[in-house]
Amino acid sequence: MRQPKSRPTNETDNKPRIDWPAVLVSHDRWLRTVVYARVGEAQAVDEVMQEVSLAAVRQQAPINDVEKVTPWLYRLAVIHSLLYRRKQGRRRKLLDRFVQRTQPTEYDRGNSPLEWLLAKERKGQIRKAMKCIPRRDVEILLLKYTEDWSYRQLAEHLGITESAIEARLHRARLRLRAELVKLEVIEVKP
Repeated sequence: MRQPKSRPTNETDNKPRIDWPAVLVSHDRWLRTVVYARVGEAQAVDEVMQEVSLAAVRQQAPINDVEKVTPWLYRLAVIHSLLYRRKQGRRRKLLDRFVQRTQPTEYDRGNSPLEWLLAKERKGQIRKAMKCIPRRDVEILLLKYTEDWSYRQLAEHLGITESAIEARLHRARLRLRAELVKLEVIEVKP
């Protein structure tokens, strides 16, 4: 893991100031994975990441300890993801009220190849299973398997111990497997 760059110290204080643009660029990929795991919409990731970046640059109590930057950014990404989801929930309620007042549109029944349909159905079932497990589990599974992070990298970025990561991953896998079995995406081996 790359350590955040720091700017030269001020003469008034002896602590190095953190170069936030460089820090945000170096942590961008995994923070985007965390945000995606929390919001579940690829198109929303940029919007949430803008908010995270603004919050990092405009912070009320500046962080000067380079070791605390990564867990702090993680918490910032989670908070702004939750704020985004709350905003989207309000928007959905407003849209639902509007739709109830208007006539529903005709359902488009376009013909598709069988393979495309089956793949889409399987993806839908996996998404459905992912929605049934806690967001923290989705987040850690995506970081582990899409970013291919080690337990150490996960622990460093999330600010917890490696043994806690092992336990969380184990529970997340079990929960996802149970949901996939319920949806009959996978079979239980005797």
